[in-house]
Amino acid sequence: MITSDGNMLIAKSGSLKELCINPKMANRHGLIAGATGTGKTVTLQVLAEAFSMKGVPVFMADIKGDLSGVSKAGADNAKILERVQNLQLNDYSHRGFPVTFWDMYGETGHPMRTTISEMGPLLLSRLLNLNDIQSSVLTIVFKIADDNNLLLLDMKDLKKMCEYVGNNRDQFITSYGNISVASIGAIQRELISLEQQGADRFFGEPAIDIFDFMQTDSNGHGQINILAADKLMMQPRAYSTLLLYLLSELFERLPEAGDLDKPKLVFFFDEAHLLFNEAPKVLLEKIEQVVRLIRSKGVGIYFCTQNPIDVPDVVLGQLGNKVQHALRAFTPRDQKAVNTAAETFRPNPALNVEQVITELGVGEALISFLDEKGIPAPVERAKVLPPQAQIGPITPDERLQTIRSSMIAGVYEKEIDRESAFEILQSRINKEHEKVKAEEEREREEKESKQAEKDRAAEERRKKREGGGIWGDITKYVGRSATSTIGREIGRTLIRGLLGGLTKRR
Repeated sequence: MITSDGNMLIAKSGSLKELCINPKMANRHGLIAGATGTGKTVTLQVLAEAFSMKGVPVFMADIKGDLSGVSKAGADNAKILERVQNLQLNDYSHRGFPVTFWDMYGETGHPMRTTISEMGPLLLSRLLNLNDIQSSVLTIVFKIADDNNLLLLDMKDLKKMCEYVGNNRDQFITSYGNISVASIGAIQRELISLEQQGADRFFGEPAIDIFDFMQTDSNGHGQINILAADKLMMQPRAYSTLLLYLLSELFERLPEAGDLDKPKLVFFFDEAHLLFNEAPKVLLEKIEQVVRLIRSKGVGIYFCTQNPIDVPDVVLGQLGNKVQHALRAFTPRDQKAVNTAAETFRPNPALNVEQVITELGVGEALISFLDEKGIPAPVERAKVLPPQAQIGPITPDERLQTIRSSMIAGVYEKEIDRESAFEILQSRINKEHEKVKAEEEREREEKESKQAEKDRAAEERRKKREGGGIWGDITKYVGRSATSTIGREIGRTLIRGLLGGLTKRR
């Protein structure tokens, strides 16, 4: 809901004090934390609705599959009516919001794709879970492709490029450094594994245009972009890498904007711990850099997680707007999370924050937003407003209708496969095979020609030994006759000689 002074009302304290996000401070990032079942998802929906009403587009991932209801007006129920009355929300009304559904698999939303080249070797290495050496080899593969103007658009391009580099590594080592055959093999295995999981659908064209996230409807309400992530969450690295890519695209493509009256886009990163788990140091440094600098481009990032300790301190210190739901201090780690959460708030003398965090009910939170000067307000215990849209998912038919009536319907549905590294390298290989085949055919014909020449020469030598012309024929005839006569005489002599006493000599 929007207040009379243009701020976004999110919650009210016990004394009915309004706790609002100032649009000018919304790009100073934020944190929504709390244990499972404490109301984080509803808070996320309330924030998305408020931003949309303010004309700010939103991007968020639907982890559990129940955020689609934001596209449909809610309905009265006992709990919502009770919350509305308790918080004295006189202007509350049910309404739906403009929504665009996305799905990396293209099943329950518009397909979301990018190209291999656009994602780059750093994020792709994380997606493939490569070690440092393998990541270096992948970087070399990208460099060779770039230097040879070979576009890496989809998975088959990268596989063919790795095959090409592996088969011709000797000609690249001097210029690019050592290329391990074992590393090439490891990359190929991970690519095959990724294909089997279906994540290869994310690579191809048409690639996602991040400016399609930044739309408003005819009423000036910001578009709420919802990424179907219930299936994607089965591959945590793919989920976190996809969102990191989108953040990096926003950072790279948006111009510097300075201080704005409201953000160009608010990006919610649910299950934020996946972003930082097992991330190599170089990637963590990039994430920290993006979080620190992207606000100057008019983008606010809100991390959603169970424990605030899931977020590195250097990032946590940059999150100005905080909503902390209940935490349970059952283990030493839980207690550490409680202490960390308490220490991140500006103290309120009237609250024992560490104690209150463990006592909060569902829909209650400790809240501190930045004021108009960018100073964190003292923490308040408050109840989050009920959503104006439906809580829970819409039906598949309703979802399909929303997809078909979307302003980008038909833009990404048909995949394009233009000439790229695979086709070019395959053409080269085919030409090499044809060249080798032609060379083998030439050698065979040359060998046959030489053999025929030898046969002709042998025949001529034989003819010369036997003579030539009519005299040669007479000579041959006389020779044959003489030989035959002598042969018969020798035969008779031998017969006579052998039969001795049986045949008398004349």
